[in-house]
Amino acid sequence: MYRLAAINTLERAKRAAAGVVRFGENPKLSGFIYPILQALDEQYMDMDVQYGGIDQRKILVFARENLPKLGYKARVEVMTPMLPGLQGAKMSASEEKSKIDLLDSAEAVRNKIQSAHCPIAVEDNGVLAFLKYVIFVHKKDNNQELTIKRAEKFGGDMVYDNCEKLEKDYLTKKIHPIDIKNTVAEEVNKLLEPIRQRMKGKEDLIKKAFP
Repeated sequence: MYRLAAINTLERAKRAAAGVVRFGENPKLSGFIYPILQALDEQYMDMDVQYGGIDQRKILVFARENLPKLGYKARVEVMTPMLPGLQGAKMSASEEKSKIDLLDSAEAVRNKIQSAHCPIAVEDNGVLAFLKYVIFVHKKDNNQELTIKRAEKFGGDMVYDNCEKLEKDYLTKKIHPIDIKNTVAEEVNKLLEPIRQRMKGKEDLIKKAFP
């Protein structure tokens, strides 16, 4: 940690942490140390890959630049888009209804998605974001199509092999928000069920890991 601090300036550390640390008018020293410690995590946790949201990009670049200066290897850094929460704003770990937890029950998943904000728009639509960045990615990886199940009186089932076609039909109101919500709830529960089974009897592990 001291070696990394010795080869970086205060400004460089602040720039690296800017996306995830609130510095304010009188910033704490811990905010400047944060990117240094996260970079060192890759070495001391023996990581091959670090995975994070796009808001972490400056810290991940900091790690790529700095670890080789200590004789450590640069890791693969994977970043994903920041998804809107189920209530329309940014997804937040502190807002229970804005996110799906890995160990949520099937009923909890259905309730969260049914009460989600799902406007006839792509922006700030957490339900459509789940479709695009989670469900369709999984379907594509497994060479599968997505079926929107509907009663015959509403036009019957609709099948999609990509999210762009679905979004177009949704924006032109060929698909109702309820159809989208029902489908997302069902697909998310399919993804989570193997995790639930694996974690049966071990539910307290997450509380112990993140007290």
